[in-house]
Amino acid sequence: MLIPAIENGAPVRQQYLVFGAPKIEQAEIDEVVDSIRSGWIGTGPKVARFEEMFREYTGAQCAVAMHSCTAALQLSLLAAGVGPGDEVIVPSMTFCATANAVIHCGATPVFTDVDRETMNITPEFIEAALTEQSKAVIPVHMAGRPCEMERIQSLAQGRDLIVIEDAAHAIEGVCQGRKIGSISDATCFSFYVTKNLVTGEGGMMTTDRKDWAEHAEMLALHGLSRGAWKRYSDDGFRHYQVIVPGFKANMMDLQAAFGIHQLPRIGQYLKRREEIWQQYDKAFAGLPVHLPAQVREGDRHARHLYTLLLDLKTLRVDRDCIMQALHRENIGTGIHFIGLHLHPYYRDTFRLSAEQFPNATWISERTISLPLSAALSDADVADVIGAVRKVLLYYRK
Repeated sequence: MLIPAIENGAPVRQQYLVFGAPKIEQAEIDEVVDSIRSGWIGTGPKVARFEEMFREYTGAQCAVAMHSCTAALQLSLLAAGVGPGDEVIVPSMTFCATANAVIHCGATPVFTDVDRETMNITPEFIEAALTEQSKAVIPVHMAGRPCEMERIQSLAQGRDLIVIEDAAHAIEGVCQGRKIGSISDATCFSFYVTKNLVTGEGGMMTTDRKDWAEHAEMLALHGLSRGAWKRYSDDGFRHYQVIVPGFKANMMDLQAAFGIHQLPRIGQYLKRREEIWQQYDKAFAGLPVHLPAQVREGDRHARHLYTLLLDLKTLRVDRDCIMQALHRENIGTGIHFIGLHLHPYYRDTFRLSAEQFPNATWISERTISLPLSAALSDADVADVIGAVRKVLLYYRK
């Protein structure tokens, strides 16, 4: 049996494999340089071009680029009229930004458990959380797996609920033949450095509601009158007016310079991640882990995160020890996520307990995400597989 590096064995690789390293090609670099040389590095024509490309990609009527998915979530909620006195249903198994966007609108997040296999919120959990104050629900497509949006939409329509999807993980996702981004009242995407499409920081709101898009665009640029980003363009100075006290959440051309080249390659990158996913499934079968659940027929998984759930009953150590052992093998990993109900702020503020969310708690104790990027070489993938097998076999009871 191979000895892990943490037990004084030799590591699988010498150079550290960073978790979530993006694939950046020469076209993006050239476009960024072009923006710098042009002098137009803030919000400008490249942002408008990226918005139009993304609108066409998703099939939505409108797309509004912002500096993060967090901003897109918050401004979508505000555009929808969500505010103090309203409740927004949110899965506990998500990143803190989902709940924080609700809080910053003055509304109250109401947390639910998730399905243990898919890690997604379900219509049953949503229905159990409904009250007279329920105004909206934010389904999160965990790891890139689409929620059952057709059932969630049916429930929402019957209860007059606004649906705003958190698709930070699901740019390429498809639900029962419908592209994520064209289904609900609004959908929010992330282009953070670890995501499937990268602009460094960045996000996008898509919607068929033109009034919501215009309101969100205005809020994203200080609440200035529409088109205010052109006030210093070669069209000449334009007067602007402050309509509402807004935010600073606009995307820059420097960011869009990445997006306009990454988006056309997103299908190519997905194909590569699919290949890696299949290799992982084959290599890890029979180990003390639960593999990711199969994809529902009619859906397309965006393959953002490859997440193993450790079978702790058959291991001699906990998840954190496994992560540290992989770290010593020079393999970077992630945790997606520790349920929000287990974090001090949400636990104490909303009086939550682990027992209220048994599935999310179970996942939180076992989840570990492995490198999954189009930037990975065959040798990188082999190193990940070798390290995971080495560590899990060593620590199996």
